[in-house]
Amino acid sequence: MDGLLFDIAEASIHDGPGLRITVFLKGCPLRCRWCHSPEGQSARPETLVFPGGTRLAGEYWSAQKLAEYLLDKKELLDGVTFSGGEPLLQADFLLEVLDMVEDALPSIIDTSGHGPYDKLKALAEKAESLHFGLKLLNEEKAKLWTGQGSALIIDNIRRLDKECATPYCFRLPIIPTITDSEENLTAIANLARELNNLTSVDFLPYNPASGGKYAACGRAFDPGFDENAPTLLDLETFRKLCPVEARVLE
Repeated sequence: MDGLLFDIAEASIHDGPGLRITVFLKGCPLRCRWCHSPEGQSARPETLVFPGGTRLAGEYWSAQKLAEYLLDKKELLDGVTFSGGEPLLQADFLLEVLDMVEDALPSIIDTSGHGPYDKLKALAEKAESLHFGLKLLNEEKAKLWTGQGSALIIDNIRRLDKECATPYCFRLPIIPTITDSEENLTAIANLARELNNLTSVDFLPYNPASGGKYAACGRAFDPGFDENAPTLLDLETFRKLCPVEARVLE
C-alpha cells in the first residue's frame, strides 16, 4: 500500500523522547487558521512556488519502502513519530508500516483525534504513546477556528481512554486569546480529570512565522486574531486545576 508524505524530519528532538525521525503524512480534515504546515492540508501532491524556485510537497511511498528506510536508521534513533497532516486519514497505510517496524522502533502517533474511532484505536494499540493536538473544546468555536467541531475528538479521547491502555498527552498550541482563554483552559482541565491514561498537558508557543508558506501554496494567510497579543495562559493557575503535569515546550 502507498501513502502520501510531505516531509521526513531526521534528528527530531521536539516530537517525543530522545532522537527521532518524524514522518509527516499529507492530508488533514482540519483547517486551523494558524496552521504552520499548510502544505500538509491537501491530500494531493502540490507544487509550492517560492521566489527562488519551486518544491513538490507530496511524495508517494510504499509501506515497505518507508519501513525499510526507518529500520535502516534504527540503531541511531530512539523512535519514530508519525505526524501530519493527520495520520488517521492514512491509517491503513500507517498500520502496515507499524506492522513492520513496531518491534524495532517505538512509535508515537501525533493526531488531532478527528477521524474514525476504530482506526484511532488500531493505531494506538501499536504505538508507544499518542500526542493529541487539542485546540478548542467548545464545538462552535472549534468549527470557527479549525473548520471542524470538537465533539468527535472529545468522544474519541474518552472512549480510547476506557478501551486502550496506551498513554497519551495533550499538545495545545498557544494561540493568543483563542486557545489560551480561561474558558478553553478550564474545559481542558475538566476533561483531564475524567481520564486515566493522560500523562501531561503540553503547551506549544505560537510560531510567528506560521504564515510564511501560504503564498507558496497559492493562498493568503488570514489568521483572524492578533498575532502580537500577549498570551492569556496563566500556567500556575492551570496547574492547580489540572490533575497531570502541565508545561510549556520550547
